[in-house]
Formats: sequence, C-alpha cells, structure tokens
Amino acid sequence: MKKKLFLIIGAPGSGKTTDAHLVAERNPDKVVHYSTGDLLRAEVESGSELGKKIKSYIDQGKLVPLDIVINTIKNAILKADKPVILIDGFPRSVEQMKALDEMLKQNPDIELVEVIEIVVSEETARERVLGRKRGPDDTDEVFENRMKLYLEPLPEIEKFYASQNKLVKIDGERSIEEIVADLEKEIKQKAGI
Repeated sequence: MKKKLFLIIGAPGSGKTTDAHLVAERNPDKVVHYSTGDLLRAEVESGSELGKKIKSYIDQGKLVPLDIVINTIKNAILKADKPVILIDGFPRSVEQMKALDEMLKQNPDIELVEVIEIVVSEETARERVLGRKRGPDDTDEVFENRMKLYLEPLPEIEKFYASQNKLVKIDGERSIEEIVADLEKEIKQKAGI
C-alpha cells in the first residue's frame, strides 16, 4: 500500500497542529496525524536502538541530528496502519526539506502528495501565541525567535514545493471550523479518500 504523505506547515500560532489533529480525528480509518516531536518521543518510548540514540541527544539538550529525524519519520510512515499521513511542522529548514526529498526518492512506497501552508499574519500569530501563554517560553522574545526561524527558510521551501506543483496555501485567519473544513476537503480530494 502506497502511503500518501501531507506536510502541514505554518507559523507558530497558525493552528497547524490542531487543524491536522482534527482532520485525522474526523477520518480515523484513513488518516493519521503526527508532529515531529511526537514521533521522536514515540521512538524513544519504544526502546528501539534508534530511540536510545534520540534519547541521548534529548537528554543532553542537543538537537537530534537530521538523519535520525528523517529515519524516524520514514519508520513512522511505513509502520502507519492508515493510507494517509499528516505531519505538521516539517520541514522547518532547507536542510530538512532536502533530506526529506532524498528519503522520498529512495522510498517509492511513500508519495508526498502536498505541502499545505496554513497562512496567518505575524500579528495573528503573535496574538495567538502570546494570548495562550502556555508556558514560560511564550514570551515576545521567544516568539520573535520562533517566527524568524520559521520565516527565514520559508521562501525557499515554498519555491521548492511550488515548482513541483505541491504547495497549497489555506487562509488561517478564519474560524477553526472553516480552516479544518478546507484542509479536510483538500486532503480527501488529493488523497482520493
């Protein structure tokens, strides 16, 4: 069974994780949703060799190397018991995008169908992130850093996927109901489910 992969990207506060989660929840027999962080944690919990490697990096407060992240994503996609996989918040850099592209070329069982960008203005993103104040890191300064990290590689990521005819943008300024309805419709149409 060929796996159909959708990547959901968006600024901090764009709602991409919630949106993807709701689409998966509404289509439990066809769609599974992962965030990269969840995948890494699940691999650690599995106690696998890969999981032990990941844990050693996390325990030292280091970034998990890209090849390990890509392997973790690949394993999760291939092991998923559903045909459609949504991954949010990836790729976050040009390096991640290129590494993912290489992995896809080597795995004909995985088809990247689309990269869906949930578009919000910086003002909206700031209001949502600083308004939710989930933790001590929801500060102006941290938001600025996260926004900069998101925006810097974005033009190149957009161009790369647009050139493959795989980039779709959804207006994230509307109600969650409208955004999720659009996202679900897009995914179902493109995945043929």
